[in-house]
Amino acid sequence: MSWDVLLLRLPDDITSVQQLPDAYEPAPLGRLGDVLATITRAVPEADLSDPTWGEILGPTWSMELNIGSDDPVDSIMLHIRGSGDDVLTAVFSLAEALHCEVLDCAEGDVITPQQTSGWHAFQQYRDQALGPTVR
Repeated sequence: MSWDVLLLRLPDDITSVQQLPDAYEPAPLGRLGDVLATITRAVPEADLSDPTWGEILGPTWSMELNIGSDDPVDSIMLHIRGSGDDVLTAVFSLAEALHCEVLDCAEGDVITPQQTSGWHAFQQYRDQALGPTVR
C-alpha cells in the first residue's frame, strides 16, 4: 500500500484536479536526460540505475519514482511507503527542482509544504487497515 502523488505542471490557479479543463495537457517536465539529472541534483541519494523507475530510501520510508520512458517526461508518479514527515522534504525538493506541482492522488488536491494532511491521513488509514507494525 502506498501514498501516491503526481509531479506535474499545472496552471498557477489550480488547487484541485476537479478544476482542470477536460482536455488539459500538462507542459512536459523536460527531456528524459535532463529530468534524470535534475532528480540527481535535487536528491543525490536517488537510485536511478533503472532510469524509468527510480528509488529513494529514507530512514523510515521508501519512495519509488515512476518516471517512464517517454521523452519528454510529462509527469512523475511517486509511490511512497512507510512513515515520517522527512519524506516530504524529498517530495518538495523534487517538485521545486522540476518546477512543478505535487498532486495528492487520493484527495485530488495540489499540496504544498504547508498543506500535507493527505500524507497523515494515508498513514492513519494504512495503520487502521493493516495494523501499525505492517509497512
